[in-house]
Order: sequence, then C-alpha cells, then structure tokens
Amino acid sequence: MTKANRRWILAARPEGMVKESDFKLETSPFPEPGDGEILVQSEYLSVDPYMRGRMNAGRSYADPVGIGEVMTCQGVGTVIRSKSDRFSEGDKVLGTIGWQEFGIVQDAEARRLTSSKAPVSTALHVLGMPGLTAYFGLLNVIQAQSGQTIVISGAAGAVGSTVGQIAKIKGCRAVGIAGSDAKTEWLSSELGFDAAINYKTNPNLLQALKTHCPEGVHGYFDNVGGTTTDAVFPLLAMKARIGICGQISQYNRNQIESGPRLLWQLIVKRATIQGFLVFDFADQYREALSALGGWVEDGSIKYKEHVVDGFEQMPNAFIGLFKGENVGKQLVRIETTD
Repeated sequence: MTKANRRWILAARPEGMVKESDFKLETSPFPEPGDGEILVQSEYLSVDPYMRGRMNAGRSYADPVGIGEVMTCQGVGTVIRSKSDRFSEGDKVLGTIGWQEFGIVQDAEARRLTSSKAPVSTALHVLGMPGLTAYFGLLNVIQAQSGQTIVISGAAGAVGSTVGQIAKIKGCRAVGIAGSDAKTEWLSSELGFDAAINYKTNPNLLQALKTHCPEGVHGYFDNVGGTTTDAVFPLLAMKARIGICGQISQYNRNQIESGPRLLWQLIVKRATIQGFLVFDFADQYREALSALGGWVEDGSIKYKEHVVDGFEQMPNAFIGLFKGENVGKQLVRIETTD
C-alpha cells in the first residue's frame, strides 16, 4: 500500500491558552501493524479537555505527550490490516488511535463495536469513556440516592449531560450549570434537568443555586472547578459527597487562581470530596455499558454530538472546547485522503 499517513503532532508546550501553533500537521510513512496489532482507519476522533494536561511537561496521572509525538485521543474506525487473532479486516473498533488518519492499536486495547442500536460514534461518548465517567462518578463516588439534589458543573458536555440524566433515572433532583442559554434550554427542555443555570448571565451564582437547591446540595459532580465550585460549597448538605472529575477552568492558566478558601465547609457539613478516574472502575465496565446501552435504547438517556468535519480541523475543534463552542460531545469526522 502506497498511502501516506497525515497526523497532528505536538509542536510546542502551551503557555496559557492552547493555540493552533502548538500543533503541526505532518505526513508520515504509512504504518504497518506488528504481531498482536491492528491498523485502524479513523472515522471519528475525540477531543477532550484532559488532553490539555497531557500537553504539559509535568507528569500527571499519565505521561505527557512528547514534543514531536502524535497527540493522543480515542477514535473509532475500521480495521484495514490485522495481525491479531481477535480482529479481522472490516471490523469497527474503538481504540487509542491518536490525532491521525491511520493508527496502530494493540488488540488488547481495542474494543469491537458490534451493536447496531446506536451509531459507532457513541462509543466515544455516552457508550464510552465519558458515559462510564458519568456513571461511576455519580453512582460509585457520589453514591447518589433517590430524593437527593445533585449539582453538575459543565453540565452541557458529554460527561455532565449524562450525569444529570442518570441522576433523574435514579430519582434525584438534577441541577446543571452551563455557559449559554442554548445549553441551559437543552438541559431543561430536552434532557429533563430540574433546573439549569447560565453562569455567564447569573453573576451571583451562589444565589441562583440557592433558589434551585432549597434543601442544599447532597452531591456535586465537578467538571469545572474555580469560582463555580466556590459557589457550590456554601450550599453543601450534611454529609454531602463531591466527585472531582475535571477542572476545565484551570487547564489553560499559567498561575493557579486565588479564591475563597472553603474547605472548612467539609468540616461543618462532614462532607466527603474525592477525585477519580474512570480507569479506577475498569473491572465494572461491562456492567456499566450494559446499563448505559439500555438507557440509550429506551430513550432514558439522550445525547447530542457536536461534529466538526475535516482532519485539518483537529486543533480548532480542541480549542473550541475551552471556548464553550460545543453542546454535547465534541467529535471530528475524518475523511481520509488517497
């Protein structure tokens, strides 16, 4: 095969807000799989806020992407070469492909997509890592119970929108925080949130939350951090539980922003706060995906995809996350070149 492979590599460590010049589009030789590997032609690639942390030099929960290395991401696509006993050419799979048109994936790290009940793209959100993150964060970390009030920051994203809907399935009151009237309207009218607050048009977010959480906040699913979280803490109910999933308001800052020191609220309310990663619950993926799939099939969980067309748009789609451009899951649809 004489095709070349286009890929986006990390060209520079970002200083503050990530920008297009931090990436470089290059052409590389066409990859060939080795034993136990498959070559996947990308169809949809995911961009997610966590990738911003992987662009920094310091180690976090995963090694940083090196300068000159392909940006990391999950994707779905078609197997076009296989040196694996588990996968055949033509199989649709989910795997860590990276920002490239063709990617090598270890067969042990790939997941075959066999269900026709939902588009393959859903494996990158509601029936994939974001859906699993929502499921375990709400049910295992926050341990949500019927009748409780659950507040979700970043509620119009792929994770947050799923959290709120699972909360409703479990008999909870769901209150979402998002950054536009269109997003809050979607949360309330289509997804069934009990309330949704536009933090950009509510300068006193604490007061707005107090109106919609008269019995306090029993569970807080945090995707944002910063001043949004500062507004939630004074409303924590006794023995509230907080799950820290992300801190998107902080990812592009050169310096940690100062703010109210509210950890004393954890003492007063005997509250529990826990950071978590979806990988902590890997042994429960099958059970969770079965539940999520059932809820999607019966309409209990709805989703929205914000699809950007064109491999060239990978950096812009990623940067758009931090500008609040997406409603639902941000995806890039790939048309590979000959």
